[in-house]
Amino acid sequence: MSMVKRERSVKTDRRSDISKIRHSASHILAEAVLKLYPDVKLAIGPATEDGFYYDFEFAAPLPEEDLAKIEAEAKKLIREGRTFERSEKSIEEALKWAKDNKQPYKIELLEELQAKGEKMVSFYTSVANRHAELDSASPEIPKRVRDDKGVVQDDGSTTFTDLCEGPHITSSKEIGAFKLLTLAGAYWRGDEKNKMLTRIYGTAFATQKELDEYLAMLDEAKKRDHRKLGKELGIFTFDDDVGPGLPLWLPNGTVIIEELEKLARETEEKAGYKRVRTPHIAKESLYKKSGHLPYYVESMFPPMELEGEKYYLKAMNCPHHHKIFAAEPRSYRDLPLRLAEYGTCYRYEKSGELFGLMRARMLSMNDAHIYCSKEQFAQEFQAVNEMYLQYFKIFGIGKYVMRFSTHAPEGLGKKYVNEPKLWKETEAMVRKVLQDAKVPFVEIADEAAFYGPKIDVQVISSIGKEFSLATNQVDFAQPRRFNLTFTNAQGGEETPLCIHRAPLSTHERLIGFLLEHYAGKFPLWLSPVQVKILPINDKHSDYVNGIYQTLRKAGLRVELDQSNESIGKKIREAEVQKIPYMLVIGDKEKAEGTVAVRGRDKDDLGAMDTAKFVKHTHDEINQKR
Repeated sequence: MSMVKRERSVKTDRRSDISKIRHSASHILAEAVLKLYPDVKLAIGPATEDGFYYDFEFAAPLPEEDLAKIEAEAKKLIREGRTFERSEKSIEEALKWAKDNKQPYKIELLEELQAKGEKMVSFYTSVANRHAELDSASPEIPKRVRDDKGVVQDDGSTTFTDLCEGPHITSSKEIGAFKLLTLAGAYWRGDEKNKMLTRIYGTAFATQKELDEYLAMLDEAKKRDHRKLGKELGIFTFDDDVGPGLPLWLPNGTVIIEELEKLARETEEKAGYKRVRTPHIAKESLYKKSGHLPYYVESMFPPMELEGEKYYLKAMNCPHHHKIFAAEPRSYRDLPLRLAEYGTCYRYEKSGELFGLMRARMLSMNDAHIYCSKEQFAQEFQAVNEMYLQYFKIFGIGKYVMRFSTHAPEGLGKKYVNEPKLWKETEAMVRKVLQDAKVPFVEIADEAAFYGPKIDVQVISSIGKEFSLATNQVDFAQPRRFNLTFTNAQGGEETPLCIHRAPLSTHERLIGFLLEHYAGKFPLWLSPVQVKILPINDKHSDYVNGIYQTLRKAGLRVELDQSNESIGKKIREAEVQKIPYMLVIGDKEKAEGTVAVRGRDKDDLGAMDTAKFVKHTHDEINQKR
């Protein structure tokens, strides 16, 4: 465990008890590994949203089958009822401890803290029931001796100390259920230039029932993994020659993208948005003016040198939209001005952090920037929140959390623009909008954007997985940096507020989420192939082709299976492809002028004529059921 900030996935505002349990379980894991592999080098071991992990450097590769042995040792330590005791050491004492124990990763962390001026650091020691009477019924507890007062004393082999920020639970017995899950490779500190370590993932719960439910959910999650489904359903692919984190959208995936863009265009047109397009690259001066380069340069691809100028791949659309606002004089009569773009951006995510579509280097963003006066702000900000809810209803997302992220005063001038008065004023405006609309939210300090407070919407999928999907951000800084103004009703000049919003996130993240949320069974309006025609034989090709052409003309995405396979195999193949409707056509259907309609979940909808089937599907598509 480390003194560095925990992974962002840990929700410090919720479930603090389970986080402490998991943080303590990570400590126990490290102790178990050290007992079994005395030469191991310890790195870091934070709690995460669903469990914990610890990174180790082993002398030799750790076989997968060793997980069972490590888990057994960890459970043995947990049953001892080990207590967690906090202590502090000076940086100098801590460095001596790390060097004496030959722990290079701890040394690196401590030297960084020393360079930052830290004087003291905390340690946690797990102790084998030091102050309890020896329990003769527990043969697994290491042998200890009593002092002259009858208190059981540690013999030196029953403690484990780690550099750790904490907090921890009181006793390991609060870890009611413990399970190690997988091994993975992980670069030290997520940097591919560093050494590859072995990461052991695990989870812990207060009760066995909770663990069993989680493992069942995990099994279901494996079936729904968007990377697996994306390959099986022909949605997207990655290629080494293209590069990591840069997805190639296959025809089926492109259909989904186009349907999502159609939904966004229709929704935004009704809401008064105007669509724009901007380049994929821009000069360095643009991003310096916006302030992104000082704050965001590590997340941008390296610059290109062209004609004595530096150009960057676009990592965000907002500076480009600001230039569009500034392209002509603006009056209060033009506001609010809502500029929308499905702009493709490129961000340098470290290789160790890439994860299918969820963490990619290409982002096709449902972006828009709303320029408005202070008087218009509340209505515009709430309208964006309502747009989220409209989309969530369409996608069947019933659970979500609004996270209101504010700044931290100590970060002004470093992490955040140095405008303390504007920070307080803008945060109060956002808070009031949420409170007036009675929108449930949680407030999180020190997670704002560098230019203003924001709302991040965490959505929960049908199997309970949480995703950061939509965002709604306030910007009081960039309009000033770009000298954006409008003429107010009194004839004076004012600087507008800017709202950054992305209610449909990016194509990459949204489609990844929906693949898992729907288990690949997209609703009819989103399904790449909506109908598959399955002839029982080839005797009625004219009738079958007539049905095919009728459905195409009706605007349905339809395929015709002309293989020589049995009808049973054709049905199974269509079910595997998760196609919503199968039309079986044989002698009976030809004679009656109908089709036998079958749903992908083995639903037999009976015989229909073509016109009735087309109406049925059009109703379902139009209602986005």
